[in-house]
Amino acid sequence: MSTTASPFRWAVLGPGSIARRFATQLPDSQHGVLVAVGSSSAERARAFADQFPLAQPALLGSYKEVLASDEVDAVYVSTVHTGHARLAAAALEAGKHVLCEKPLTPNAGTTMALTDLAARSGSVLLEAYMYRFHPQTVTVLDLVAEGAIGEVTHVDASFAFDTGSREGRLFDPATAGGGILDVGCYPMSFARFVAGAARGEAFAEPTSLHGSGTIGETGVDEWASAELDLPGNITATLRTGVRLADPQSATITGSRGVIRLSDPWGLSDEQLIELDVVGERPQRIEIPAASPYALEADALARAARGSGVVPELTGENSLGQARALDLWREQIGLRFPFERDDAGIPTLTGRPLAAGSVQSGPAMAYGTLAGLDKKVSRLVMGCDNQMNLAHASAMFDAFYEIGGTTFDTAYIYGGGYTEKLFGQWVRNRGVREDVVVITKGAHTPHCDPESITRQLEESLERQGTDYADLYMMHRDNPEIPVGEFVDVMDEHLRAGRIRAYGGSNWTPQRVDEANAYARANGRTGFTILSNHFGLAEALDVPWAGCVHATDPESKAWLEERGIALLPWSSQARGFFTGRAHPEDRSDAELVRCYYSEENFERLERARTLGAERGVPATAIALAFVLAQKFPTFALFGPRSIAEMRSSTLGLGVDLTESDLAWLDLRSETR
Repeated sequence: MSTTASPFRWAVLGPGSIARRFATQLPDSQHGVLVAVGSSSAERARAFADQFPLAQPALLGSYKEVLASDEVDAVYVSTVHTGHARLAAAALEAGKHVLCEKPLTPNAGTTMALTDLAARSGSVLLEAYMYRFHPQTVTVLDLVAEGAIGEVTHVDASFAFDTGSREGRLFDPATAGGGILDVGCYPMSFARFVAGAARGEAFAEPTSLHGSGTIGETGVDEWASAELDLPGNITATLRTGVRLADPQSATITGSRGVIRLSDPWGLSDEQLIELDVVGERPQRIEIPAASPYALEADALARAARGSGVVPELTGENSLGQARALDLWREQIGLRFPFERDDAGIPTLTGRPLAAGSVQSGPAMAYGTLAGLDKKVSRLVMGCDNQMNLAHASAMFDAFYEIGGTTFDTAYIYGGGYTEKLFGQWVRNRGVREDVVVITKGAHTPHCDPESITRQLEESLERQGTDYADLYMMHRDNPEIPVGEFVDVMDEHLRAGRIRAYGGSNWTPQRVDEANAYARANGRTGFTILSNHFGLAEALDVPWAGCVHATDPESKAWLEERGIALLPWSSQARGFFTGRAHPEDRSDAELVRCYYSEENFERLERARTLGAERGVPATAIALAFVLAQKFPTFALFGPRSIAEMRSSTLGLGVDLTESDLAWLDLRSETR
């Protein structure tokens, strides 16, 4: 160990067999020293310290005691898979850097929440794929990047073994056992690293994955394979298992040759890379012995004392890895009991959810709506991009923690699946009276009063509640007299099944007609409208039956009526994200709905103003929606926590009347 810098002080949390490998190699690191061991068992902690003597302060204790010590810089989390997230989160909150054994967590939803916490904490979180830092892997990726075997066409990688029995953590669904998460993650990560290197990047994401395998009698995958398509016309074949032995190997095939590795993961004393190129003598590249656990510890220490980023394995990389492993398990029908759609998934930290407890950006803004005694967040999260309960829980938790109170559901979203996910999250968190739930029904072709009643009752059953705060008819049906819609909505309102109602994709004329009927017949009328509205003026709508309110006449009507608008696609389906370019017409829908000289001028002005305010154009587009003279509550549908946090930046942008006019091309000056 070098003495040119102060020691980087490590603690082991979970003194098992993999931790012993880490402790054995840590003395080979540049600055790392082991100073503490945390365990749920005092005996195990003491036995570990007897085998690996600790440097001062030589702390033995519980996880909590170790994390509370100011004498610890970083922790190595090496418990069973299901223990990673909670311990890593506690360490990050305690201000420690974290090296966490793979997989970072059992699924992408939890990984997303953990990497988000790491980004907010300012500490380094590194997933422990130690082989990535070994000189053999570094050399292989350099060869790929240099084009040593031409264009990469295929990756074949395997990590499988036969345990000889079905006992222990590998065969326990409660601890996320099986081959895919325990060792199949190595071939998956290798294929992603190689495909990335071929493009001059750190990693690449599969564009498609087909998996197959065998789930054993204990409920875990005992053997599995996967066929991947990756960018650059690269394919990959992966194999893994815990009850079937397969050579631990990796082969990269290119247009000019082949790279073969006979020991890609175990990394014994000496490594040999076989490089065969057409027309050339075979090369055998000898890689001297190295300590990969020490190398990954050094990578984290450098990041902690420098940029805060480990470029070889960023949080984005780990999240992509988790998504790929989720898909592999999904392909073979493997979901663990703690991930089921009816599971009691806890928060990342295990603490009760607290509204507004996280301030990672501008503060949430609120408004009121007639008929409701709850505060309504100006941003409304769409419940239509959640893939499973783990993902939904992470997304909804993050939104609630920044003060988001309002959620938008619909009878047709995911065939009803996302309503069930949302309802389970509400039950798990006990927040029904703290959130505003928008429920939509009456979507074409079932847009009639009878369908409204049936769909409302079914939506409430899916969500596990007896009322919707707001109900919106998802479409209008001009063939039905508007009074019939008003009558049925008023009936449900009086019965307590809804608190207020309105329409999504209704024209101003039909809304006026509905409210006139309500006044004349002693009914409650529309109090909300949800049409397409945003900075970009819509030339067309993405789906049949949609109605936009981006034209000057609709804007004037909204101001005059003062009706609350819940605009969808306020950021123009990605027009303001950087996807739109006049010469790029690959997205036919984006072109059809938004491509005009005027909208590209709006985009340019949003970028200009965003640069002045230090925010992206998307934040300016959202701020434009929120700054209207009529009340607005913008619907948005982020697919990740990172997207959600980016969208909230618009809450911190104040626009003047002259800013609004300039952005909307009603003025040439500000």
